[in-house]
Amino acid sequence: MAAIAFFPYQFIDIPNVACAFTSRRGGISEPPHDSTNLSFDVNDDEQAVQTNRRAIFDRLKLNGWCELNQIHGDIIHCDPEPTQPEIHATLDGDGLTTATPGIGLVIKTADCQPILLAHRSGKYIAGLHAGWRGNKINFPGSGVRRFCEQYALKPEDVFAVRGPSLGPDAAEFINFDKDFGPNFKSYFNPTTNTVDLWQITRDQLMDAGLPENQIFGMNLCTMGLDDTFFSYRKACKTPNRDTGRQAGIIWIRGE
Repeated sequence: MAAIAFFPYQFIDIPNVACAFTSRRGGISEPPHDSTNLSFDVNDDEQAVQTNRRAIFDRLKLNGWCELNQIHGDIIHCDPEPTQPEIHATLDGDGLTTATPGIGLVIKTADCQPILLAHRSGKYIAGLHAGWRGNKINFPGSGVRRFCEQYALKPEDVFAVRGPSLGPDAAEFINFDKDFGPNFKSYFNPTTNTVDLWQITRDQLMDAGLPENQIFGMNLCTMGLDDTFFSYRKACKTPNRDTGRQAGIIWIRGE
């Protein structure tokens, strides 16, 4: 089994919080989930998924694993009970928070945005899953507010990083007026029928109180880098429409 490739991310001012954005490289899943699929919900072999998840869990030296059945909504679970990576998710929602070191918050994606949040103290973290529906309901903003309410934090002390996801040139919406509506017109390019989801997220985080210089993004488009990331939109153009899921993972380093 080849080692699972991932993109590490480090908030410079928060050394005890770590982030990783996995790729599809490595792992043991067979096509069309090749090779590091981390989701049980995409018709992949169960044992292959368990092996992939255990491999990244061990490599990141995590103590626990928290994930959700993601539903494109705005539900957040604060300090959920962690499990081991071989266990299926039991909670529905799109956001997670924790104050416990060693617990990995796992946001699964294949074009949607994994948004990882960390408080300046390094004692509190959150992970948000935002597809275009999440942007439409301003989940990045409401997620920040819920995170801050849970731990009595100020948003100006929160840092965010958005992981690999559908880039501005690839986020095509033929039915923009129906899908988004007039409030998002400034993000829409009528010539290409594309929407800048990355900018929407940035603006929503800023509106929630995060300073602009504390919002970061890994500008890697999942649809354009086929050999590196899974892309649901790309898969929908194939006969079986199946593909895997990578993940954005954030955790507080153990003491």
